[in-house]
Amino acid sequence: MTDRMLSRVERLRADFDHSFSVPARTLDDEAVELLAVGAGGRAYALRLSQTSGLYPDRPVTPLPTTVPALRGLAGFAGVVVPVYDLAALLGHAIAEEPRWLVLATGTPPLALAFHQLDHHVRVPVADVVDGSGTTSRSCLRGMVRLPDGDRPIVDVPATRALAHRMAGHEHPEVSP
Repeated sequence: MTDRMLSRVERLRADFDHSFSVPARTLDDEAVELLAVGAGGRAYALRLSQTSGLYPDRPVTPLPTTVPALRGLAGFAGVVVPVYDLAALLGHAIAEEPRWLVLATGTPPLALAFHQLDHHVRVPVADVVDGSGTTSRSCLRGMVRLPDGDRPIVDVPATRALAHRMAGHEHPEVSP
């Protein structure tokens, strides 16, 4: 090992040891993390705290169903999860095959399919306007101001509840 490599190893070791003396980074209450997505040709945002995973090009096995929003089933770490098309749940036509799946937090398990992932963003709480939908079926809760325009925020628990109502399954144990 050359002196230059030894010096670099020593520096990396010191940086690693120093990292344990620094307090763990915590998310503050003054910011909200969002995924900016596209569904049905429109821009939306999902609260990152309401999701547990993001997957591109995940295979979905179609099911014979009368529920147009139900795309089928997908496997996640040994668990089979129903996949619903976010565009259809929001009342848009299903124009193309969604590329992205986001796994929702809470129970029962649910994944939402959407067409476009624009970016991940962390915004000040002041840029988020909370609000409830105009109907009990609404899945939109608030708006966020982003540099590329304002986006409605999709409430994932409300979307889960809507998907289960559409499928004819009322789940009293539905949790956020």
